[in-house]
Amino acid sequence: MSHPVSPGQPEAARLDAHAASLVALARNAVHPDGGFGWLDPDNHVVAERPVETWIHSRMTHVAALGVLRGDESLRPLLDVGYDGLVRRLRDADHGGWLPAVGGVGIYEATDTTKVAYAHAFVILAAASLTKAGHPGGRHLLDEALAVFDRYFFDPDAGLAREQYDRAWTTCEGYRGVNANMHTVEAYLAAGEVLGDAALTDRAVGIIERVIHGFARDADWRLPEHFDASWNVELDYNIDEPAHPFRPYGVTIGHLLEWSRLTLNARNALLARGEEPPAWMLDDAASLYEASKTRGWSVDGAAGFVYTTNFSDAPVVRERLHWVCCEAIAAAWALYEASGDEKYRADYDEYWAYALEHLVDHERGGWIHELSPTNEPSELVWWGKPDLYHAYQATLVPLLPGMVSFAGAASGR
Repeated sequence: MSHPVSPGQPEAARLDAHAASLVALARNAVHPDGGFGWLDPDNHVVAERPVETWIHSRMTHVAALGVLRGDESLRPLLDVGYDGLVRRLRDADHGGWLPAVGGVGIYEATDTTKVAYAHAFVILAAASLTKAGHPGGRHLLDEALAVFDRYFFDPDAGLAREQYDRAWTTCEGYRGVNANMHTVEAYLAAGEVLGDAALTDRAVGIIERVIHGFARDADWRLPEHFDASWNVELDYNIDEPAHPFRPYGVTIGHLLEWSRLTLNARNALLARGEEPPAWMLDDAASLYEASKTRGWSVDGAAGFVYTTNFSDAPVVRERLHWVCCEAIAAAWALYEASGDEKYRADYDEYWAYALEHLVDHERGGWIHELSPTNEPSELVWWGKPDLYHAYQATLVPLLPGMVSFAGAASGR
């Protein structure tokens, strides 16, 4: 079995080829009623399911990256992404974006809350559309940033609020780290695309509060759930541990994702001629080591468990594809930042696992979930709705010094 290696060597072409095979699947996700829908295990759109803002925005982002990397055949998909965000998913009555629209029967979208997680992905998609030259991208990006600034970003806390009702009259008392992680991603992308240092500084501030604060103080067992005053709630969702967005305990993949994002923010400071604080590299490495020690092959089988409790015992042992993707990306980012060969060895090991267990060599894409014994599973996720994690993990070694994917891909 061949493993991807560094750019400049022949195997870099394997990463390019795999990335091309993934982004091509975005065409399959076009929903007959408009927007990008949910792909089934065979990579066919499920017309009965609604178009969801977070999935639609991620697919728009991926298509825009494909265009930025030179595939002009994907450009019509940018109109699908843009139109979905300015027409189907936008709330014309109250502003912002609904979490989902459409759907049939049991899949009919009925939730009308305004969620920071989804709005962060609207910013990400709009930044990528802007960088890819879509004529409506900049206006959409300005609107998305204004909505987020008005409702979600809390300047007193330096963090994002979580959720409102449709009319923006009531803010949910819950506060979450997951939405803030994707807020960091969105601000880094928008900051780079617009040349707006204030957005980059917001991202760095969130990282400092969450990683150099919450995670460091908990010995890198990052608590994710808080009340409105940012008091930790360690038992949150203890009765629903496999929740796809708010699982109980420590989410191993998020440690990895935060590790890479911390290094992306560090690159942003370097790119503008500033010396990053030493804690950024140190904390990224500590998060990564915690995830590897506590999550990788800890229960007798290969792969990362989904979650652990705060004593490091596995709770949800399913192997989710996105966790391995984030491990691949974080290992490479640390290898690039530090030059330490141990991260390069980990990168190869995680890719070997992915090629054996997660990459769907027969049908394309990545199998989204495996059981604790690495057999296909559907405890948390069904189908293949998400190209974003696998596509980005494939690109990371091809984009040295990355701050955001849109910014780095456009320099190809």
